[in-house]
Amino acid sequence: MLRPEAFLLPSSNSELFCLFHRGSNPSRPSGAVVYIHPFAEEMNKSRRMAALQSRALAAAGFAVLQIDLSGCGDSGGEFLDSTWSGWIGDIVVAARWLRDATQCVPWLWGLRAGCLVAGEAAARIDGVSGLLYWQPVHSGTHHLQQFLRLRIAGQLTGGRAGERVGATALRAELSRGVAVEVGGYRLSPAIAAGLDAAKLASIPADSRVVVLEVSATDPPELTPASRSLVDTWRAAGHDIVAQAVTGVPFWATQEITACAPLITVTQAAIGGSR
Repeated sequence: MLRPEAFLLPSSNSELFCLFHRGSNPSRPSGAVVYIHPFAEEMNKSRRMAALQSRALAAAGFAVLQIDLSGCGDSGGEFLDSTWSGWIGDIVVAARWLRDATQCVPWLWGLRAGCLVAGEAAARIDGVSGLLYWQPVHSGTHHLQQFLRLRIAGQLTGGRAGERVGATALRAELSRGVAVEVGGYRLSPAIAAGLDAAKLASIPADSRVVVLEVSATDPPELTPASRSLVDTWRAAGHDIVAQAVTGVPFWATQEITACAPLITVTQAAIGGSR
């Protein structure tokens, strides 16, 4: 097994913890990929799948850079002090580093809300080979609302009826510049505002996009939101690959799990790129 190299990459916000998979042919990599993890606890639930896919891509000759965004995982800084624009800057720094290290124009591979970060970062990077979106979040507003509901669910299970606070009240706190605690994370107004404004609507001109989703239906199907967006992008002339595979939502399951078909389809979708 090819073992990744761990190192800290300086960013304007902090030092970013990175795992660099050089690939099976470091002198002539098949391509390069930067992984952008999802938001909050979804990041931890997805670590196994991110590692499995990174190893598979490395075995196929790709160089892969996994990073923890500022204030997340093993990177420097605190989640509370992070900003949405800072996270986008982290990806710009990571993509430039990987391009210099491999001489390959990188793919940006996002998972869930990581797709929102990838889409905004792509517009600030001097060229990307493509965007790989796993189970993309389309609306940051909707994703923030779901995240805030975790606080409400925690209150219900905790039995603290007199202390219950709704999503509207939490949003009001954030709008006043007050951080709120949700699911063990101190959510800052800066991160909330950035997520709230993010949309997966536009992509850079001439970009190739791969949209892959996990589905519980038989046969597997893309979500309606993804089907609609894929149709819009194709009508605008973009090169889009879109497919769903059967599996469970590994980013949200109680136990850590994986989805082997997603790895296989990903390999096929970007395996011929340079």
